[in-house]
Amino acid sequence: MSSDRSMQSSGDSDAHNADSDADAEAVDDAGAEAPQPGLFAAPGFLRLWIAQVVSSFGDWIGLLAILVVANRVGGDQPGGAITLVITARILPGFFLASAGGIIVDRFNRKRLLVICDIARASVLLTIPFIDRVWMLVLASLVLELATSLWSPAKEAIVPNIVPERHLTAANSLGMVAAYGTFFVGGLAFAGMAKLGAAFGWTDIGQVEMALVVDSATFLVAALLIATLPLAPHITAAHRKRDTGRRIDWRQGFRDLREGWDFIFLSPQVRAVLVGLSTGMIAGGMLIPLSVVFNDEILGAGSAGHSTILVVMGVGAGVGVSLVTLLQSVSSRRRERTGHEPLGRTRQFVTSLFLAGGALGLAATVSISLVAYAAVLVLGVAAGSVYVNGVTLLHENVEEVLRGRIFAAMFTLVRFFVLVGMAMGGFLSDGFNWLFDVAFDNEIRIGDWALALPGVRGALWLGALLMLLAGALAGLSLRSRRGVGRRAPRSAGATEGTS
Repeated sequence: MSSDRSMQSSGDSDAHNADSDADAEAVDDAGAEAPQPGLFAAPGFLRLWIAQVVSSFGDWIGLLAILVVANRVGGDQPGGAITLVITARILPGFFLASAGGIIVDRFNRKRLLVICDIARASVLLTIPFIDRVWMLVLASLVLELATSLWSPAKEAIVPNIVPERHLTAANSLGMVAAYGTFFVGGLAFAGMAKLGAAFGWTDIGQVEMALVVDSATFLVAALLIATLPLAPHITAAHRKRDTGRRIDWRQGFRDLREGWDFIFLSPQVRAVLVGLSTGMIAGGMLIPLSVVFNDEILGAGSAGHSTILVVMGVGAGVGVSLVTLLQSVSSRRRERTGHEPLGRTRQFVTSLFLAGGALGLAATVSISLVAYAAVLVLGVAAGSVYVNGVTLLHENVEEVLRGRIFAAMFTLVRFFVLVGMAMGGFLSDGFNWLFDVAFDNEIRIGDWALALPGVRGALWLGALLMLLAGALAGLSLRSRRGVGRRAPRSAGATEGTS
């Protein structure tokens, strides 16, 4: 540990004698009093965010193209081929995310990001030549393995290049980059079909074009990340880690245990993971049930389904913007009065309760306008939950553990979303049988009647799960006996000795 301190001290000293960019970054890291620049004034974040926007845009295009390839090579069973490909994009995150978190914590993260982007670009260029389902599944597995390393590595880097006061805004922009590019990517993919038709190309030409564009976006992202300016002491620490490295499986298991120990000991981290995991069960149930909800309750059909998705997406965007605004107001209030009435933990828990209430209202009413308004509020709350949750992890997890914690978060979120998706249809059928036996699928009080299809009961259960998520997160945060930001002692030793 003393060697680490001397390394950091010498790194900080060198930084003060370096060029103006490095000097500005070192001063910012040291927290020196200076005019506070905006988020994009930090060149490191700007490059990382542009890289995420570019690669996310390409990733959505590539996913659509891969599904077209799966449909083409599936022969008489295209549905089975598509299912296998989607499964291949999901499974690695379950079984290898914890190991990926250890890798992210023990290797140079910037180098890891670049390698993952180059690997994904290379694999994508092979897909146009694939003519077997198993080959496409293998390619999808490799792509997802790289993504399982890239995502926690990217999240672990953010606090190193973004001042703490800007973490909320940075995470809001990260969500915009990851999901806001879906619509643009879909339009671009459709545009490639039009372009191919205009030049007399076939559908294969459209797929090839999309995969080449996707590959190019990953290469651009790799170039941007390779030039990412990190603080000198961080680079030196990573260089020391990589020197004379040997694979130590016992140390790997110790690292894994330390990560999960920290999750259980830290009330903030525990609250985020418990709240997100429980809430994601309800979120996963919404995916298959929204179509049934539109048909059986609102009577809006497929057009109504697309309207619900758009409204929820708009709500999430509003929620992301609102969280950033509230955090700015709250920070200024704290600087003036020393009191922060809109603390991040309070926002996180309140948003979970708000999401549960909004979902319950949407499931109860039969008026389309009111239901869409409730779905809008649900989207606002969901955006707030995600941004506040990720920011809480950034603020309460030390650098040496971030990879493992974010890998755990991504694993739990994926797992419980799938659990919710799998449960949704069965719960709807089960409630439909129960309501038929108990109420003849209708509650009537005088002239007032409420239809009780099974989907309504399943969505009510989802709302209760979101309320439970808020309660569990609140209980966890009330338990202040934890390690806070401190990493386990052996984790700190790992940083210095590995």
